[in-house]
Amino acid sequence: MKRKDMSRLAAPRRWSAAALSAALALAAGAAQAQPEIPAYMDVIVGAKVPTPAQAARQDVLALNTGMFDLYADAGRLVQASILAQHPVILGLFSGAGGRFLLYRPGQAPLEAPAVPEVYQLLKSVGHSVMALGVVVGPHIGKTDDASWQPQVRAYRVRLQAALDSLDKTSMPEEWRANNRALIAENIAFIDRVAAAKVVRFADMQTFAAAQKDRLKLNIRWAADTQVKHWMGVLAEWKQQLGPDWPKVYAASNTIYVARQNNVLYSILAQFFTPEDINARLMLIETVSFTTTPQDMLDSLTRIIADRTVGETFFGSRYLMDYELMGGDARDSIVAETEARGMVPHLPPKVPFGSHQWPTLVTTGPGPASLADLP
Repeated sequence: MKRKDMSRLAAPRRWSAAALSAALALAAGAAQAQPEIPAYMDVIVGAKVPTPAQAARQDVLALNTGMFDLYADAGRLVQASILAQHPVILGLFSGAGGRFLLYRPGQAPLEAPAVPEVYQLLKSVGHSVMALGVVVGPHIGKTDDASWQPQVRAYRVRLQAALDSLDKTSMPEEWRANNRALIAENIAFIDRVAAAKVVRFADMQTFAAAQKDRLKLNIRWAADTQVKHWMGVLAEWKQQLGPDWPKVYAASNTIYVARQNNVLYSILAQFFTPEDINARLMLIETVSFTTTPQDMLDSLTRIIADRTVGETFFGSRYLMDYELMGGDARDSIVAETEARGMVPHLPPKVPFGSHQWPTLVTTGPGPASLADLP
């Protein structure tokens, strides 16, 4: 190639004023050629986008919400590992006296036989008595109120059907006689208040007094039936597991009103040592009477997995069994209440890994069971 040709290629390109103006006009025309956003898109493009500060806040908070996805993914792996190494027993509340399931490494879950049916019969009759008190309670003393009568009269039909069928149920005659009296008094109470067309508080008191001792008997028999059944199941499972029993994790569920003296947990505890309480035997509180075995397994998995986190980060295996901020919050509560001229009201400090029962344990005066009541 000739020298002057090389020179021409290397020289910077010079734009004439006319060419530059034409290029700018072309670009402007292209921009103007973009279609206008139609009105029907206003609902979409009119959305207010986050400010930089809001976007930054969301980015940071997403770390916490995203954590739950990570927990779920890791939890499935940890749960499989636990079930591959440890037997697990779940005691779940049910209206039929509970469910017990045994998970054994490498085997299908085993569900125990149900509590004998008489347990449900006793509870059904007992509940019918107390249900009447709940149903008529809001209408006591209201002479111009008949809204309760259709519902109560309809329930009377059910009570009569149960009374007529009671002799065909399977229960000892002493139990049948007691339940016959309970149902008959229910019907008599309905007839009295229906005839009077008003629910008087005196009538309610008379009804409760007549039923109290009979109710206590039903409760005692139902509890005895339930305990004997599950004690037998757990004794058999413990024998089957043999040397693997010290590796067992167990848990039962409860809502607040059934937490104290929880039947299933108390039965489980008889097959563990006091040192196993809160270590291998857990009471898991829920917000409903019933829950699923999978939800229980997930909760148990979270407890066990979090213990490794507490040990790794803080050198305490059971730290994560407690409210992580609880200790610092306690100090802040003391300081804040004192600054406000208040006296702090807090429970005593309990060490991590305490083997106390997960229920109220402080003794004191007053009745603590139905048998203590007059």
